Amino acid sequence: MNSTSAAPTTETRMSAADRREQILDVATGLFGDRGFHGTTTDQVAQAAGISQPYVVRMFGTKEKLFLEVLDRALGLLLHTFRRILESPAGDDDRPMQARLGSGYVDLLGTRGVHRTLLHAFVSGNDPVIGAAARRGFVDIYRFLRDEAKFTPAEVEVFLSQGMLFSVLLGIELPAAFGQDSDADELMQVAFADKCGVVLEMAGPGTAR
Repeated sequence: MNSTSAAPTTETRMSAADRREQILDVATGLFGDRGFHGTTTDQVAQAAGISQPYVVRMFGTKEKLFLEVLDRALGLLLHTFRRILESPAGDDDRPMQARLGSGYVDLLGTRGVHRTLLHAFVSGNDPVIGAAARRGFVDIYRFLRDEAKFTPAEVEVFLSQGMLFSVLLGIELPAAFGQDSDADELMQVAFADKCGVVLEMAGPGTAR
């Protein structure tokens, strides 16, 4: 007589809210890597370990999922900026532009955020995504003007540097560091004292 019985198993179920956040995390990484058109809801589902119909049931369409990912990325960006703006400088005697710039770079720690924003910002011809990207970009401008109290010249420089940073990430220049001395010099000019951090998070051999 076989007295062996199956070991009891405990299935851990996520709440709907936690599952939603998990899907958004996964989708942010995939949309960042592959863009809107290169990503499918099936890929998102597989990466999250759930069924594709579940993703569709929760978000509706791929477009709606991307819009939520974009809104979340913009929200994270502005939350990061506001946290820095409201925090005491302490020993950090750099101007606010530099402190906010460092916060922007540090968002590399959240996979897909920068690339998702870049994909959205170059989708102006899409009637839905383009409109959402324009609203988000203007929201960033309003923050810099109204809350950070940047001058028009400071806004111009800050946004220009931010977009240069995003473009260099988009063409994966950090991942090719060490292959071309001029490209390495460009990175050092663009990233300045954060170059080491960028290489640690997005340099050769790192996951995107």
